[in-house]
Amino acid sequence: MVKEGADIIDVGGESTRPDADSISADEEKRRVIPFISSISRDIGVPVSIDTYKYEVAAEALNAGACMINDICGNSVESGMVKLAAEKNMPIVLTGNQRGKKITDILEAVTSQLKDLIERSIACGVRPENIIVDPGVGFGKTVEQNLEIVRRLDEIRALGYPVLLGTSRKSFIAATVGSSQEERFMGTAASLAIGITRGADLVRVHDVRQMKMICRMSDAIMGRNSSK
Repeated sequence: MVKEGADIIDVGGESTRPDADSISADEEKRRVIPFISSISRDIGVPVSIDTYKYEVAAEALNAGACMINDICGNSVESGMVKLAAEKNMPIVLTGNQRGKKITDILEAVTSQLKDLIERSIACGVRPENIIVDPGVGFGKTVEQNLEIVRRLDEIRALGYPVLLGTSRKSFIAATVGSSQEERFMGTAASLAIGITRGADLVRVHDVRQMKMICRMSDAIMGRNSSK
C-alpha cells in the first residue's frame, strides 16, 4: 500500500460494519499490536490505530502508532482525547449517529463534532492535532450519506482537516450496485466529489487507483498534489 501511494496506514482489529460482532480488548490487541510493532519502524509512513477502546489505543501508541482514529463518536467519555493530549498525537473525531433517529443529518453531525472539538481542546488536545470525520455509514441512511458527501464543505467550515471514508461502503452498493466493479467506481465518484467539497484525507482500500483520483481532483481544484 505504501508503494502504491498510501501516506498513512490505518490499522484496525475489529470490523465496524453495523452487523459485525464485537470483540474483547484482549483479542483486539492480539490482532493489532504485534502487527503495528513489526511495521511501524520500517514502512516509512505514519501508522494510525483504528479503535474505540482506550487500552487498545494506549498499547498501540506504545507499539509505534502515532495517530488515533476513534470511530465511536464518544472520544471524550472514553478517555481517548485525554490519551491523545497526553501523547501529543493527532486524533480523528467522528460523527457517529448509530442508535439515534436523525432528520437533519448535517445539523446533527456538525453539532456533535463541534462538541467533541471543544471538549477535546478543554482536555488538552492541541487544535492542530484534531481531524474530523463526518462518519459516512455510521447510523446514517443512504440519502443521508449522499448528503454528507454533497455538503462536505459545511463540515470543512468547522476549520479542521476532514477525513472522508466512503470506500466500498453500503450506501455505494445501494446506489450503483454491489459488485466489486460497481463499488469501486462508486467509491471513485464519491472521492472526487468529496475532494472538491473539501476533504483533506481519504481512507481507501484500492490505494493505487484512488491515489490517481485524488491527484486529478486536486489538480482540477488547483491544489498541489505532487505525491
